[in-house]
Amino acid sequence: MSGLLPVDEALSRVLALAEPVDTETLPIANVAGRWLSADVAARRIQPAVNLSAMDGYAIRFAECPGPWTVVGESAAGSAFDQNLAPGEAARIFTGAPVPNGADTVVMQEETARNGDALTLEGEGPRETGAHIRRKGRDFSEGDVLLHAGARISPAALALAISGGHGTLPVRRTIRVALISTGDELVPAGQETGFAQLPASNGPMLAAQLAPLPVEIRDMGIVPDTLEALANALDASQDVDIIVTIGGASVGDYDLVQPALKAAGATMDFWRIAMKPGKPLMAGKLGKATVIGLPGNPASAFVTAKLFLEPLIAHLCGAHDPTPRFRPARLAAALPATGKRTEYLRGRWQAGTVEPLLQQSSAALGALAEAELLIHRPAGSAPAQTGDEIEILPIA
Repeated sequence: MSGLLPVDEALSRVLALAEPVDTETLPIANVAGRWLSADVAARRIQPAVNLSAMDGYAIRFAECPGPWTVVGESAAGSAFDQNLAPGEAARIFTGAPVPNGADTVVMQEETARNGDALTLEGEGPRETGAHIRRKGRDFSEGDVLLHAGARISPAALALAISGGHGTLPVRRTIRVALISTGDELVPAGQETGFAQLPASNGPMLAAQLAPLPVEIRDMGIVPDTLEALANALDASQDVDIIVTIGGASVGDYDLVQPALKAAGATMDFWRIAMKPGKPLMAGKLGKATVIGLPGNPASAFVTAKLFLEPLIAHLCGAHDPTPRFRPARLAAALPATGKRTEYLRGRWQAGTVEPLLQQSSAALGALAEAELLIHRPAGSAPAQTGDEIEILPIA
C-alpha cells in the first residue's frame, strides 16, 4: 500500500534509531532477566573432581565381581581421604568425590553386603568409569559459559554461579515514559461520564513491559491540547524511550505528531502495512526514541509486542531482539489476506491454534482471552484447517 512500510522494514528502522545503553556490574542476585554486555568465562572447573552419579560403592572395574572389603565412605562435602588399595571399596553417595584408586561406581541395588564384605549381585557396571561424572565434564576454567547479548535465564544464572561468578556485567535498565492521550480518558476506577472511557492502555503496557528490565514513568493522561502534550514531552526527554498512546492519526484531535514536531522531534516513519496497528510512529526527540502507538487496545498491545519490546531488548544489547515466531497448525480455516500483514488473536485448542472470532482492535475481551498472535503475511492465500502457520506466544 502506498505510504505504508512493510513490518520487517519498520522494525529494522526502529532498531536503527538507538544504540545499546551503558553497562553496569551487579550482584548475581540482581541480574535475572537482564542482557549480558560481555562474555562470561568460567573461573573454575566443573566438576572440580570426579563425582559419583549414583548411591553405591566406589570400586576398581577390573576387580568385578568382587569380593571387596568396604573400608570407608565418601559423601558430598565429606570425602574419603585415603587411597583405595586393591580389593577395597568405599561406600559412596550421589555427588560425592570418587576416592583415589577407584575408577567405577556400582549402584547399591546391584550389590550384596554382609558387614564389610561386598559382592556384586546383578549385572553390575558395563565399563570402566560407569556412574562417574568426570572432572571438567561440564566446563573447564576459561571456557565461555555465556555470550554477550544473551538474556540471563534462571539456568544461565545458575551456570554463571557454578562458573565462580558473584557479579555479572549487564546493560542498565531502560527508562520508558508512557504518555496516554485523549480527552475521553479517565483514571482507572473513576466513574465514566458520557463518551468517556477508563484509561486502560497505560496500565496494560506497563504490565506488558514489567518482565523486561525497564523503569516505567507513567506521565498520566494528557489532554488533547498542544500545550499539555508539549509539557508532557518536555518532562520526558531524560528517558530512553517515549511512548505515546493514541492521537497518532490525522484527525482534528490527533495532536501527537504536531506536538512532537513542535518540540523538535524528527519523525522516521508513520503508518505500517499491518493489521491491527497501522498508525504507528517512530522517531527521535533529543536522545529519546519515540514510539507512537495506536489508541485501540489490541493495536497498542500488538504494536508494543512487535516493536516496543524488541526496541527495549535492542537497547539492552540483545544479540537478536526480533520476535521469535514458531510454527503451529491451524484448527480452523482462514481467508486470504489483503495488502497488510495481519496478526490475529488466537488460542490453543488440543495442540492446534484456533483464531478467535472477535478480531476488532477495540475488543479487550478477545485480547484478554488470546494466548498467541497468528502471523499472516500480506497477500497470503486462504489457509485450511491443518495448515502450518506462524505464531507468536503472548501469554
